[in-house]
Amino acid sequence: MTDEQHEYWMNQAILEANKAEAIGEVPIGAIIVKNDEIIGRGYNLRETTHDATAHAEIIAIKQASEILGAWRLLDCRLYVTLEPCPMCAGAIVQSRIPTVIYGTTDPKAGCAGTLMNLLQEPRFNHRTEVIQGVLQPQCSALLTNFFRKLRGK
Repeated sequence: MTDEQHEYWMNQAILEANKAEAIGEVPIGAIIVKNDEIIGRGYNLRETTHDATAHAEIIAIKQASEILGAWRLLDCRLYVTLEPCPMCAGAIVQSRIPTVIYGTTDPKAGCAGTLMNLLQEPRFNHRTEVIQGVLQPQCSALLTNFFRKLRGK
């Protein structure tokens, strides 16, 4: 994959993040791509659903699994605007996604290299390739601007 291709797909994840922001949710978006087609989309819905597990990645994984009729998401790539948390990293490992591409790091909960790296933990039976920093300024700005507006209220 070229940088331009990764940027194209990350822009699709950013569109999902914008949907979250439009309803007052923290703007995090994710997509799952297989054979250059989006098979799963998700954005943060924790406040809306009152569900701590309603993260963008979890929603996208559920949708992709439903579309494929399988829990193993082999030959897929997950694009997410923010580094996965421990819960999402666990779901990624469990669903066997081979590649995760994320936009910006999460210094408080990042488990794809920042606080720890659950996606490449050698004791697990599956490890995921991690590509970080794709459209990092844009992904970071989504969160910074959202929280700046929130503090302003």
